[in-house]
Amino acid sequence: MTASQFTLTAEQQSLLDHADRFGREQLLPLAARMDNEEWWPQDVFKQFGELGFLGVTIPEQYGGAGMSMLEAGLILQGFSRWNHALALSWVAHDNLCANNIYNNGSEYLREKYLPKLCSGEWIGCLGLTEPGAGSDALGSMRTKAVRDGDEYVLNGSKIYITNGPVADVCLVYAKTEPGKGSKGITAFVVETHWPGFKVAQKLDKMGFRGSQTAELVFEDLRVPVANIVGKEHQGHQVVMSGLDFERSMIAPINTGIAERALDLSIDYAGTRQQFGKPIASFQMVQARIADMYVWVETMKTFCWKVLAEVSEVDETQAGRGEIHARTAASVMYCADMCNKVLDNAVQVHGGTGYIWESEINRLFRSTKLLEIGAGTTEVRKMIIAGELLK
Repeated sequence: MTASQFTLTAEQQSLLDHADRFGREQLLPLAARMDNEEWWPQDVFKQFGELGFLGVTIPEQYGGAGMSMLEAGLILQGFSRWNHALALSWVAHDNLCANNIYNNGSEYLREKYLPKLCSGEWIGCLGLTEPGAGSDALGSMRTKAVRDGDEYVLNGSKIYITNGPVADVCLVYAKTEPGKGSKGITAFVVETHWPGFKVAQKLDKMGFRGSQTAELVFEDLRVPVANIVGKEHQGHQVVMSGLDFERSMIAPINTGIAERALDLSIDYAGTRQQFGKPIASFQMVQARIADMYVWVETMKTFCWKVLAEVSEVDETQAGRGEIHARTAASVMYCADMCNKVLDNAVQVHGGTGYIWESEINRLFRSTKLLEIGAGTTEVRKMIIAGELLK
């Protein structure tokens, strides 16, 4: 084996550098206001679209870039270094919504929705979690859809929905066969301007502030049967396959955040003076930075490897088997390590790290979501153990 088999290709490194440069120049200047005010930059998705940063995994015939999940993950990693809130909104749109519609939707849905999602004219979101249905999202789902001729009538609510307040399109899951437990669910593409769709409340968060999050309510919302994604009553298959892709794509957010925290800590340690010399000269500070470096490097190689593996898997293979365990392992490990990196980074920064306005504090407040979203750490462990002990 050669070293090149364990590193990015020149083209992949160039893509990561491109996303990094765009993030530093265009997304970082938005980050402080987003964090302070939960503010949303209105035109950023059109900018993503113009630069070819949307529809990354979607074929060119629908307006996408036709790249792999690994390339999409590298873009996400580059963005996350500089503005993790916008990175989260980007992945909710591009992976959870658009990629899901491409993987599981009919040709009619692909042609109707993907071009505008790829251009940034429309913003997408995914509606799965409910006030009473988090880790048991399928079994405890209460949102219902009842068939009425060529339409379904949708009633219920979803919560913690990334992009909810700004989305034009929502991929919604609802019970269509009550009494079937975690099955009997159908996935629908819903347009947010349709009668019966309402943003009940915009949520104010601890971290990832500015990435718009909401509770959504559906009141007698009529959805054409043609807008079903996947098979009627078989939405659990769409959920399970989509979650593997989602977990593999959450890992690079952790990686980008941790990379930035390490860089900030190295810079701070070199300039902060105590006892007449830089704190970088103290062995206990050196030990923290050495640990952070090792954690960041292992995060990168593990999440890239799993992204490359997911790139070889289609929606019929995801949601079970080894790839199910490996995507859970990737996001679990990266979230755990991101937490450790940020804990050490704040310690290196001392009092400065405890101040809300500091960049390292903004990064620190992001860590818990990454141990909760896309399946909690506990659920990830259950998935890994379940596959290993079969």
